[in-house]
Amino acid sequence: MMQLTGRTLAEEFALTRTGDGWQARVDRTWRGWTGPHGGVIAALLIEAAHEAATDPLPVRAVDLRFLGRPTEGALTFRAREHTVGRSTAALEMRADQDGSPIAAASITLGRTVSTGVDDYAGEPAPEVPRPEACAKFNLPPEIVPVGAHFDIRPCAGPLPLTGADERMMCAWISLVPELPTNAATLAILADALPPAVFPTLRAPVAVPTVAQSMYLHREPAGGQPVLVRAANASTGSGWSVDDISIWNQDGQLLASARQTRRVLG
Repeated sequence: MMQLTGRTLAEEFALTRTGDGWQARVDRTWRGWTGPHGGVIAALLIEAAHEAATDPLPVRAVDLRFLGRPTEGALTFRAREHTVGRSTAALEMRADQDGSPIAAASITLGRTVSTGVDDYAGEPAPEVPRPEACAKFNLPPEIVPVGAHFDIRPCAGPLPLTGADERMMCAWISLVPELPTNAATLAILADALPPAVFPTLRAPVAVPTVAQSMYLHREPAGGQPVLVRAANASTGSGWSVDDISIWNQDGQLLASARQTRRVLG
């Protein structure tokens, strides 16, 4: 189910330090509906932030806005760090392409500490079949080339474009080739499924992401696949909001995400 290569995200996208920031390249195989996959842009911003931080603390939260439409090719990233007390740092990140802004993000890093408050692990994973018992679902490569980089095995909820009543999809997902499971790759996996309104449709429509956020509940542990559930919180007046949860194979909640999308169909 997984291709173990030992390759890192920085190597996959040729993320390298430049004079005043970082540069990366997203090739056509990582193209989504209308351009480079949004989860990849988020992942590269996270990776660059971690590289830029004075103290590379665990990623705790990501708040991203898309400012332009990226195309295939080189992206540049710049960072500005703010220290918040002794345990928190916030990095203002920006991605540009050919001198034009593509995305901006605020990425919060935070130290792991012990407190007197009882731990709460968050919502447990739903009971679903194990990944090896689930058939693979292929996103059409002629529409979404990035689908070749995902091993998606639906395990609950309807499939996209089936005219269903339920606005939810749940699947085991791995990256192909597998990249280490960390905050950056969780951003890609959180954006792997189609928009959660798609099960109610019979034909695809353009629903591009305008803003997305992600919150880490623990430092990522365990390999892939991870369990990803996407649910449509609301759709109306040309906008759609999805909520995404990611669990590891031990049922531990790793991250929650939310995407705000424009409905152009």
